[in-house]
Amino acid sequence: MKTRPKWFQYLMIMAGTSLMALAIKGIYDPVSLITGGFSGIAIIIKNLTSHIMGEGIPLWLTNLLLNVPLFLVAVRIKGWHYIAKTCFATIWLSVALLYIPEMNLMPDDIFLASIFGGVISGAGIGLVLLADATTGGTDTMAAIIQHYMRHYSIARIMQILDGLIVLAGAWVFGLNKTLYAIICIYLVAKVSDGLLEGLKFSKMAYIISDSYKEIAEQILKELDRGVTGLDAVGMYSGNQKRMLICVVSKKEIVKLKEIVKKIDKNAFMTVSDAREVFGEGFIEERQ
Repeated sequence: MKTRPKWFQYLMIMAGTSLMALAIKGIYDPVSLITGGFSGIAIIIKNLTSHIMGEGIPLWLTNLLLNVPLFLVAVRIKGWHYIAKTCFATIWLSVALLYIPEMNLMPDDIFLASIFGGVISGAGIGLVLLADATTGGTDTMAAIIQHYMRHYSIARIMQILDGLIVLAGAWVFGLNKTLYAIICIYLVAKVSDGLLEGLKFSKMAYIISDSYKEIAEQILKELDRGVTGLDAVGMYSGNQKRMLICVVSKKEIVKLKEIVKKIDKNAFMTVSDAREVFGEGFIEERQ
């Protein structure tokens, strides 16, 4: 499948980082939720320096300054092609953090803040990842560390780095807010994964019946869906069976069950979720 046009990828990065900045500045920072990453470090530094210089060092400035040396090292090790879109994402995130006004979207409920912060931030991260980029920070740092410590995976190094940042947040803001931050981290992962894996869920049905021909004909006729027949063997009885496999939308699964039960009440049928179904009638390939 062909990748999205470059200009569209950069639009996705801009939209995604803007959502992340909204979550950071409008939800995380006002209630002191530290969910890892350089944005978490920026919130901690802002809080620690607020006693010295007014409102503390701005989030956008800390995010940018922390990433600059990482990018210089990453370009030297990985090359500009590896870091180009990530550099753009980091710069746009810092710009969004600069221009999005100070606000508190969830002033009285930290639980709602952790939920909506996780959803908004997760959607933003998902859009950036769909554009084949990251927002720098611990992602880039983990890639650099992994270049010299190849026996560790990037994912594991990121977990350690983000874990240390969350612990630092617990030291500064207390354990209570860290526990809410864990809820937020979980939602970020679920929402971003949902975007990456696809939101159009389908159902896959496995049907074993002696009346497989009649069932297949009715599925083709009434649902206009393709059906695949596979040879199978019942391990208890040793009998040869024909197993039908059919993928349908969630709305069509009820009709499929009715077809099977109408023809063979004793049919054995298993239904499972199917994600990102490509082909005619589902997600079409880009030409």
